[in-house]
Amino acid sequence: MWDYAPDRHCDPVIELTELTKRYGEKTAVDHLTVTVRAGTVTGFLGPNGSGKSTTLRMILGLNAPTSGTVTIDGKRFADRPRGLRHVGALLDAQDIHGGRSAVAHLKSLAVSNRIPPRRVGEVLEEVGLAEAGRKRIGGFSLGMKQRLGIAAALLGDPPVLLFDEPLNGLDPEGVRWVRETFQRLAKEGRTVFVSSHLMSEMENTAERLVVIGRGRLIADESLREFARRGSRTTVLVHTPEADALSVLLAAEGAEVEPAGDGGLSVAGLPAARIGELAWRDNIMLAELATQNASLEKAFMELTADAVEYAAGEAR
Repeated sequence: MWDYAPDRHCDPVIELTELTKRYGEKTAVDHLTVTVRAGTVTGFLGPNGSGKSTTLRMILGLNAPTSGTVTIDGKRFADRPRGLRHVGALLDAQDIHGGRSAVAHLKSLAVSNRIPPRRVGEVLEEVGLAEAGRKRIGGFSLGMKQRLGIAAALLGDPPVLLFDEPLNGLDPEGVRWVRETFQRLAKEGRTVFVSSHLMSEMENTAERLVVIGRGRLIADESLREFARRGSRTTVLVHTPEADALSVLLAAEGAEVEPAGDGGLSVAGLPAARIGELAWRDNIMLAELATQNASLEKAFMELTADAVEYAAGEAR
């Protein structure tokens, strides 16, 4: 572990202003304006093909914008000669030379960015790869490569960190470790921007969300605000008299739909009122439970019109 002291002269904010990227007639990112600030884990969500990876690559100067700007602490990343000391990133854990050892890989990055060699051992210890440091990367599992990619991102002790799908290939212990690591890094005053398609993990990791679809901004708000805005609270009901209860609740203005487990999903009436109506008409209830809005449901509802490749219905 090492001590991180934020540079008082550094404002590790990521500023995207009208950022646009076109490939011929296809627009991958469309006038995206977002500010990602320090001190919190910001999740970056969107359906496949929404432009998340292209956006991250433009932040790092790997893709040039068609128009608009993107800066970190007021400067383009490409204008920083020792980039890893300002921004650490993991975009593709598989994009790495398999013939090198983990130590050799990190040492080459350290030398090119004027980072003290001692940092190699420190970050390998931090990500749990100290004993595998001399082994060839080609023999690493995907989970080990993810850990190595995180080690490379942390090598320069940077104030800004970007991760694209960092949980792929990790076992449950690794997922928990990544979650806790990202939250700790944010608490230290860093900017942590994490792209993922795993709604459940964003629910457990991020405090703020940036959601895009077809390259356009859909939401930029706290996780709680996003879940609350995008989905209604429903009530799950189990009863041996489902047909009778459905008719009764519909007459009260509720929306009643079959639940996947044989129950009823009711919107428009609170659980207490449903219980009162069932008791009045002598309808027995086996279960009555309020289901709060979930991040996944909110995401599916708000991005429904932005899915580029939707699966057909099962027949």
